[in-house]
Amino acid sequence: MGMESLEICIHADESCLGNQFSSRSRPGGAAALLEFCRSGSWVRRDIWTSRPSTTNNRMAITSAILPLEALKAPSKIRFVSDSQYLVKGATEWMSAWKRRKWKRKGGPVQNLELWQRLDRLAAAHDIAWEWIRGHSGHPKNEYVDGLAVRAAQEQSSSSGAVPSGFVEWLNRERKEKKRYLDYAEFPLPESFTAP
Repeated sequence: MGMESLEICIHADESCLGNQFSSRSRPGGAAALLEFCRSGSWVRRDIWTSRPSTTNNRMAITSAILPLEALKAPSKIRFVSDSQYLVKGATEWMSAWKRRKWKRKGGPVQNLELWQRLDRLAAAHDIAWEWIRGHSGHPKNEYVDGLAVRAAQEQSSSSGAVPSGFVEWLNRERKEKKRYLDYAEFPLPESFTAP
């Protein structure tokens, strides 16, 4: 994204269509909304990717890799996801796997190459991982879920971070569906401003 060191909030989600089928392809998508403040205003970027056949777990890890790869400088990050697999993996499991030379007590680590890639990327940042319940009405979680599902359906990629459509999406949800009427953005704290 070509930016100086920032405090960033990332909301990420994943999708895997047809996860219940084992005999056919399961298209997947991963997406993230990156937010930071510059000159007293929110700056938001969206990023997404897709795979023709994958799993929910692989897309969950990808939803973290994708925005971290877009950052060009070490940053302080609040990373929010509804994937317990991702959050527990990043906060609990990876350190134990690394102590055992990337092995689990019960055998090999599934999705090892993705976990190792995430570990390398995360090492450059100060990340606070946060789990939230999915589909519980949090607008940013619902927004990135929609991006991930669309990416899986269309097999599309943003090819890097692009200007976000979150505000327009939120306004449509409020106007057309009367949703998120009680959601309010809080004033930017002093610590959330870029130099």
